[in-house]
Amino acid sequence: MESTWKGFISFGLVSIPVRLYAAARKEGIRLHQLHKKCRTRLRRPLFCPTCNRVVDRSEVVRGYEYQKDRYVLVEEEELKSIAPPSSKTMEILEFVAARDVDPLYFDASYFVAPEDAGVKSYHLLLQSMTESGRAAIAKVTMHQREYLVMIRPRAKGLTLHTMYYENEIRYSSEYNEPANVKVKPAEVKLAKQLIGSLEAPFEPAKYHDEYQQRLKELLEAKREGKETITEAPPRLAPVIDMMEALKKSLAKTGKAASHKKPVRAVKIRGKVPARKAG
Repeated sequence: MESTWKGFISFGLVSIPVRLYAAARKEGIRLHQLHKKCRTRLRRPLFCPTCNRVVDRSEVVRGYEYQKDRYVLVEEEELKSIAPPSSKTMEILEFVAARDVDPLYFDASYFVAPEDAGVKSYHLLLQSMTESGRAAIAKVTMHQREYLVMIRPRAKGLTLHTMYYENEIRYSSEYNEPANVKVKPAEVKLAKQLIGSLEAPFEPAKYHDEYQQRLKELLEAKREGKETITEAPPRLAPVIDMMEALKKSLAKTGKAASHKKPVRAVKIRGKVPARKAG
């Protein structure tokens, strides 16, 4: 399996080279939008390349491509006729301990809000699940797909997570316990001390997409004709002397170095004089 990212996990002064592999991928039959008249797959926005015109929604039909440019047409009423009960009702199948569900199975998240007529029963379920420490497993059909979902109490309401099915989890041959690797008890002790020194309550507001901010600054500077200098990230290498790296990491914790502001992606030197024509 091809990796999607290659780099390092930085742990104090310890750098661990790693690769990322997609852990799950959705599977299912994809239905494409076709021009009913000529059965050509439509482009956005509903443009038929065969008829060379934008088509009306009444001219659109769905189709499954079983060979290159050959489709089985499916009418909307046919799709409705095969919809399972979960297309209208999200029936709870069982209650489980949330900690028993591996987050690897989570896909998208949704807030669950009650309609006016269901406020009391909603809060009855919310309070009961909160006090019992349980999450609900159910199924729901949307977008031509039946999802396995987990519903859990969160803050003042219920949150729903769509989940991957077991056959959608992709196990990589690279993701195995390394053979013949021995870690010294002293190294484990120091690593646990380092973990303790970096421990903090999880506060999502502290974290931001720094790349997007840097990209915004770079584009704004270029738009204004300012000279920009991009800075390459520091180059890391696998740690050879683990004990020494752990000791130095522990020595650094609590110092001002751990609270430094992130380095800006762009240094601006001033406007670049506009070039004269000719």
